[in-house]
Amino acid sequence: MSGQLRTIYLFLYNSVQAIGWAVSLWRISISFASKKSVNGAYASAGELICFLQSLAFLEVLHGALGIVPSGVLLPLMQWGGRIHFLLALVRSINEVQELPAVFITFLAWSLSEVIRYSHYALNCISTPPYWVTFIRYTAFIVLYPIGIAPGEMWLMYQALPVIKEKKLYTDRLPFSYYNFVVDISRYVKLHHFHFHLPQCRKGSHLRWGKGGRMCCFSCIHFYG
Repeated sequence: MSGQLRTIYLFLYNSVQAIGWAVSLWRISISFASKKSVNGAYASAGELICFLQSLAFLEVLHGALGIVPSGVLLPLMQWGGRIHFLLALVRSINEVQELPAVFITFLAWSLSEVIRYSHYALNCISTPPYWVTFIRYTAFIVLYPIGIAPGEMWLMYQALPVIKEKKLYTDRLPFSYYNFVVDISRYVKLHHFHFHLPQCRKGSHLRWGKGGRMCCFSCIHFYG
């Protein structure tokens, strides 16, 4: 893929994602304002978020094909984690769809992705303003722990009784899905990415000063 074609493609892809996540943020906000409740997050934006996150598999391919220098493993881990959360848990278990943890997760995701994809889209056409880059690499300090702890992890914990009672996926998997979710909850450690990202941010600013616009692609898939 030529450099110009790659730039056009990445601009269009990131713009679509930025607009999509902005729409999801708008829907969640309207639902909250009209109902005065956090229970409508999935009903208002769940299917759109499932679509946008499924579409994000392209980012794994971007790394695999060398379109961006992000590698494959970390983008795949993030994509797989979110898809599991969305499709295997939230979308499949009606009992958890109105929990506050869904609202918290969707709000944190939507805010972070509007910032992230907007930054990438701007980066494709010119060097983004400093304040945009600053927000891009500092918003995660708040959004990451909020999205993980009271969001994804708390919902997994709340879903465990339902998973156990319904024996969810026991007819499809050669192992206990209940134990799998328990293990995930124990395995996830916030400090790994939370302490890695400041280094990513620092490196990005250094590359921005020397290497122009390509800096933002180096940390494309960590979060924030």
